[in-house]
Amino acid sequence: MPITRLYKLYLSPNRKYVKTLKNLLGFVPGNLSLYRLAFRHKSVAQSVKKGVKNSNERLEFLGDAVLGSVVAEVLFKLYPYEDEGFLTELRSKIVSRVNLNQLARKLGLDNLLEYDARMVGSARQGSLMGDAFEALIGAIYLDKGYEFTKSLIINRIIKSHIDIHTLEQTETNFKSKLIEWCQRHGKDVTFEVGQNQEGESNKLFTIQVQIDGEVMGLGKEFSKKNAEKLAAEKACEALGI
Repeated sequence: MPITRLYKLYLSPNRKYVKTLKNLLGFVPGNLSLYRLAFRHKSVAQSVKKGVKNSNERLEFLGDAVLGSVVAEVLFKLYPYEDEGFLTELRSKIVSRVNLNQLARKLGLDNLLEYDARMVGSARQGSLMGDAFEALIGAIYLDKGYEFTKSLIINRIIKSHIDIHTLEQTETNFKSKLIEWCQRHGKDVTFEVGQNQEGESNKLFTIQVQIDGEVMGLGKEFSKKNAEKLAAEKACEALGI
């Protein structure tokens, strides 16, 4: 093992953090600051320039592009006779917030995340986990390069944790699913913006799904669209759809 890796694992002041990342990722990270940034939510970030915070949002943007590219290539090779629509829909299922949130928990990212404690309730049902996962992919890409990151995504994530053929048969558009169910049963469904709880960010959207006037699902997110998706998923779960 190279001396630099030995130092990081056994002598560095950050050795505990390095060992945690190695157990998680299977390799010794190079630039630790990238990985710390990947797990820092904007709720605990500081402004650095022109209102931009040192949060994981920029890494999330990068990781989203890298992950999407790798998944697209995997599906392109796995399904040589399917059209663009099929490939696009299946890629969307794999990189959906629901799926990435579950994947992030499986990997144990919740033990590394930094965020405001007041967000605990909403964060657990929001996209915080999935966002951090994408940010982590962005950090690995900057630290190790595209080919290394591609190999890690395929061998350590997709092959180990994602059943593509099962996802192929899974319906993940909960909002459309809920609306269609209500239409079939003659029920009125509305998505209403609710009040945030005391202490929650004013940028957080609280969405209630009401069916015939009764609240059946609640979603909290930092985008209205994602909050509606989460609320619809909760409603589908409550209704057994």
